[in-house]
Amino acid sequence: MQQQNWLITGVSTGLGRAFAQAALDAGHTVVGTVRAERDRAAFEELAPGRAHARILDVTDDGAVVAVVDEVERAVGPLDVVLANAGYGLEGTFEETPLGEVRRQFEVNVFGAMATLQAALPHMRARRRGRLMAVTSMGGLMAVPGMSAYCGSKFALEGVLEALGKEVAQFGIHVTAIEPGSFRTDWAGRSMTRAARTVDDYDELFTPIRQARQKASGNQLGNPAKAGEAVVRIASVEQPPAHLVLGSDALRLVAAGRAAVDEDIRTWEELSRTTDFAEGAQL
Repeated sequence: MQQQNWLITGVSTGLGRAFAQAALDAGHTVVGTVRAERDRAAFEELAPGRAHARILDVTDDGAVVAVVDEVERAVGPLDVVLANAGYGLEGTFEETPLGEVRRQFEVNVFGAMATLQAALPHMRARRRGRLMAVTSMGGLMAVPGMSAYCGSKFALEGVLEALGKEVAQFGIHVTAIEPGSFRTDWAGRSMTRAARTVDDYDELFTPIRQARQKASGNQLGNPAKAGEAVVRIASVEQPPAHLVLGSDALRLVAAGRAAVDEDIRTWEELSRTTDFAEGAQL
């Protein structure tokens, strides 16, 4: 396998750390972004000389560009850029303050967009590169109590799909990584939870929140295996536009997409009635 230079945002814990560790284990050089100085030192100790850390807030657009440009100069041309930084916001739609929703989108959507956009001029000039971003199975299907999170991941899915079609002409491949439930702190201490304010949602949502908290740390998905899968995809000639990770994600995404297909089939006749009878005027 040819040695690659990677940039991965959010490598302090969770899947970001697993992706970075897998890339390092495969012999690649990895620049990981963290939020604190203590995390910088811990990351660089994983593989001295090949593990490099940069402190970065992905919601600071100027800082993102500066870090990417500096890494290109100091470490080398980036072959793989993986926008992983993000977090979960749990709460019913009515109970979730819009300020918290905006913050969710700032990190999960605009932070990822800033990272990929900063890398594009370099990759486009070289006519090659791999751009990846972590969305979620919640970017292809939705569950109650996660409207803001799923909304941010659906938005990122749309960005990535369009981006992939724009940059294919430059030899740049774009992959959306859609994990299911993995054994990380995502559903535990890393999750932001909106306060409960409306009793009418108790019957639906209280069991959901309790089940998610109980499952934290016991999820089906193995982060190390997710890392291995992502590293593999980064080296194949034609990587997928979508990489679903986990059997739970396969099942839930398939069910969600089947429900959309059923609506399309059921209401196809009504959908066709909205055309002008004479057709398009060219």
